Amino acid sequence: MSPLRHRPRSQFSPPPEDEPYNIIPMHDLHIDHPGLRYPQVHVVLSSLRAVGDLRKPPFSPWVPSMDLLDWLGLFFGFQHDNVKNQREHLVLHLANAHMRLSLPPADNNGTFQVIVVRQFRCKLLENYSNWCSYLGKASNVDSFDSDTRRELLYVGLYLLIWGESANLRFMPECICYIFHHMAMELNKILKDYIDEDTGRPWIPSLSGENTFLNRVVKPIYDTIKAEVAKSKNGTAPHDTWRNYDDFNEYFWSKSCLQTLNWPLDFYSKFTSERKTGFVERRTFWNVYRSFDRLWVMLFLFLHIMVILAWEEKKFPWLALDNKDVTVRVLSLFITWSGMRLFHALLEPAMEFSRVSRHTWGLVLRMVLRILVAAAWTGTFVICYTRIWVQRYHDKHWSNEANQRVTFFLRLAFLYGLPNMVELVLFFLPCIWLNAKVFNLLSWWFHGNCYIGQGLREGVVDRIKYVVFWVVVLGTKFTFSYFFQIKPMISTTKQLLDSTIADCEGDWQAIFSVSNKFIIGLLWVPVVLIYLADTQIWYSIYSPFVGAAMGLL
Repeated sequence: MSPLRHRPRSQFSPPPEDEPYNIIPMHDLHIDHPGLRYPQVHVVLSSLRAVGDLRKPPFSPWVPSMDLLDWLGLFFGFQHDNVKNQREHLVLHLANAHMRLSLPPADNNGTFQVIVVRQFRCKLLENYSNWCSYLGKASNVDSFDSDTRRELLYVGLYLLIWGESANLRFMPECICYIFHHMAMELNKILKDYIDEDTGRPWIPSLSGENTFLNRVVKPIYDTIKAEVAKSKNGTAPHDTWRNYDDFNEYFWSKSCLQTLNWPLDFYSKFTSERKTGFVERRTFWNVYRSFDRLWVMLFLFLHIMVILAWEEKKFPWLALDNKDVTVRVLSLFITWSGMRLFHALLEPAMEFSRVSRHTWGLVLRMVLRILVAAAWTGTFVICYTRIWVQRYHDKHWSNEANQRVTFFLRLAFLYGLPNMVELVLFFLPCIWLNAKVFNLLSWWFHGNCYIGQGLREGVVDRIKYVVFWVVVLGTKFTFSYFFQIKPMISTTKQLLDSTIADCEGDWQAIFSVSNKFIIGLLWVPVVLIYLADTQIWYSIYSPFVGAAMGLL
C-alpha cells in the first residue's frame, strides 16, 4: 500500500456550545442574535448540513451535527478554525446574495435556491474558469441543474483553499492550480471511484490533520521565502530573483500541469525556474522599449513634417503636389521598420534571463521578430533606393519609376496590414478575444500573457478615448509644424548654403568647424520640446473634459 494511504486520525471534534464566533453564532441557532432573525441564514445552514448519503471520511469519527464544510475539512486536511471561518464567510455571502433576489428563502424541497449558489459559484470561480480556458484544459467543476449540494461543495472547497493559503493569495493562478487538482479528487469521491492501487474507495492524495497546510501551503511559501532571500533586502538586481508575480506566472503555462504534478513535486523546475514573465532590467532603454509605440509615432510625424516643411509652402498638403516630395514621404517606412528592428534587438537584451530550454517559444519569437524586422528594413531600403535610381536615370517619373513606386506602396500596405487589423479589432474586442484565428497574431505582437485577457472597454468608451487623443495629438502636431518645425527650415537652408565667417575668439572657433554642427545645436532644443510637449497639451485638454464629464 502506498505510504500516502496511511493517514493519522484527525482531531476534528464537534464545536462546543460556548465556541467563539466572528459575526453570527452558527454553532447555536437558538441564541437571540440579530443575524439569526433572517430566514435566509437558516436555510443556508440547513443546506450545508444536508450531507445525505455522502461517503463519510474514514480517518475521523463522524458527528451528525457536522456539515459539508466539516466533510471537506476531514477529507482534505484543512484546519478546524479555517473551516469555522469559511462556514461563516459562505453563509454571509449566500444569505446576502439571496436577499438581493426576489425569491423565497427555500425551494419546494426546503433547501436553498440552487440558482443563488450557482450564480455565486460562477462569480467566485470565474478566474478558475478563465484559467482553464486559457490553458485549454477542461474545468473540473461539474455542474448539474438541481444539485445544490455539489455546488456548495465546490464553493466550500475553493473558500477553504483560499482561507488557508495565506500569502499564496498573491498568486491567484497558483490557487487555481491547487483547486483544479483538489476538485478532481473531490469528483472521484462523489463518483465513488475505486483506487486501482488499493482496491478501496478513493481517498485524496493529501488527507489528515493539517495536511493542506503542511504539504501544500508551507512548502510553496518556503520556496518563495528562499527565493526572496536572494534579493538581499531588495538591493540585488530584479532579474536575479523571483517574487510573487514571477512565481504566479509559472502557472500561466501548460508545463505547470506536467512538471509540478499532484501531490506537489518540489523537485521540479518550480524551485529552479528562471523568470518566465516580465523581467525588469534597470536601464535607460526601458523608456524606449516600454513606450515604443509613442516613440514611433513621434519620430514618424517629425520625419513627415520636416519633409513637408522643407518645401516652405503655406500649408503642408500643398507640398504633396510635387511627386518628388510625395516619394520622399514614403521614406517614413524605412524609419518605421528601422525603429521596429531596434525594438526587436532590445527585447533579447532585456529578456535574456528568461531564456532557458523550457522557454523555446520565447526564443523562437525573439529570433523571428529580429529576422522579420531586419528583412523588412532591408527590403524597404533596397526598394526605395531603386525608385530614385530609376528616377535619376530617366530624369523624370517614367512608367518604370512609377511601377517601382507602386510596388513599394504594396509592400507598405502589407507591412501596415497587421496594425490596421489591430485597429479594427480595437473597436471590436469580442472578435479579438474569441476568435482563435487571431491567436497567432496576438502571440506575435504581445506574447503569451494570461493577465488582461478579459479586460476591455465598451465601443462607446473607446470612441470617446480615440476622439480625445485625436484632438490632443492633432493640436500638438499642428502647433509643432507651424511654430516649431517650419520656422527652422529657412535658417537651416541658409546655414547649409553658406560658410561661417572667420571670427575672433577661441570659443567661436569651435562653431566654425562645420555648419552641420551649428544646425544640430539649433535643432536639439526644438526636437526635445517636440518630444516632451504632449503632456502640456494633455494637461490643457483634460480639465475641460473632466469638467464636462462632471457637469453631464
